[in-house]
Amino acid sequence: MRKFYEKVCKIEVILSAVFLSISCLLIFIAAIARSMDNPINWSQDLSLFLFAWSVFLAADVALRNDKLVRMELVLLKTSEKTTRIVTIINYLLIVVFLAALTFYGIKLSFISHRRVFQGIPGFSYTWVILCVPIGCSLMIVTSVLKLKDLLSPKKSTETQKEA
Repeated sequence: MRKFYEKVCKIEVILSAVFLSISCLLIFIAAIARSMDNPINWSQDLSLFLFAWSVFLAADVALRNDKLVRMELVLLKTSEKTTRIVTIINYLLIVVFLAALTFYGIKLSFISHRRVFQGIPGFSYTWVILCVPIGCSLMIVTSVLKLKDLLSPKKSTETQKEA
């Protein structure tokens, strides 16, 4: 299971980087084409799709690598035990919030199946909205793993010295 999770993490990093790069390149090419009076009508829709997916996939990567914004200044003067408790509460709140986003993201993706992109006929907005429940589900897994690490009993230095 761990190897599968590591592969998913690697694929996630690659996809988020590729999607963001293609989105930026597409916007650049569309701007040049528009200035030459030859607009690419579908470019905005496709770049929106790619950007949305890159944001939610990269959010999980950032969460996994502890690169999200944190209020460390508040916890600088507290004890290690207090910091640990606040961190556990924080991850629990994150999981609850992400679960709500996942639930409502799934609901919204079903509701929006008839809405299509103007520039890409037949391409439903559902594919864009699915980045919310999928990205949030990945972040839930990451948060639960971080909670598991925080809640696992740590070996004391004495038992390590005895071994």
